[in-house]
Amino acid sequence: MYLVKTPWWLRALYPSLVWRIKSPGKTIYLTFDDGPHETATPFVLEQLERFQAKASFFCIGKNVLAHPDIYQSILDAGHSVGNHTYHHLNGWKVKDDLYLSDIQKAATLIHSPLFRPPYGRIKRSQLKKLSQALQPATHHLQPVTIMWDVLSADFDTELTPEGCLSYVLYHTRPGSVIVFHDSTKAWDRMSYALPKMLEYFSKQGYTFKSIPMDVSN
Repeated sequence: MYLVKTPWWLRALYPSLVWRIKSPGKTIYLTFDDGPHETATPFVLEQLERFQAKASFFCIGKNVLAHPDIYQSILDAGHSVGNHTYHHLNGWKVKDDLYLSDIQKAATLIHSPLFRPPYGRIKRSQLKKLSQALQPATHHLQPVTIMWDVLSADFDTELTPEGCLSYVLYHTRPGSVIVFHDSTKAWDRMSYALPKMLEYFSKQGYTFKSIPMDVSN
């Protein structure tokens, strides 16, 4: 079970996390989880370049190690990156020491103060120690946990590509942080929905920006 649109009460429970980003005008913040991926990530980068869009990639440490050239291409294109743990751990299911050490291991490869917990699941006790886990990758910036307010559900293998696109088009608003995945599991839905949503919102006068390293809630 998942929520496509993050409800107000969930945002209120965790006010220190970034769910949406206040910005002037029509701005959308696209994010991509679980890469780098040998097929999906280059496709995403091509589509973003086609629409002069910037985005943020929350990368898994072991995938960065496996595909350093693709990871570098993300940086070279001017997109921002964030830590998504080294092994894609569920914070609710592992002990704090293991979870935080996994983040720290990813931080040796991903030099960013931005962090997104896999599955959106992290304990309050883990959040309290996040700054320590991300050092020294933060470059003296305050670590920020980035969540979302629109989930594309591209990971749902029972969802049609058209349904994935419909979710995003219906729920996106100015300042929305949208989650897609550059992964094998999401490929069928993401590869269909991403170019169409980029085209749709571009025609509506929206711009696509990456999440800045010094973003605040």
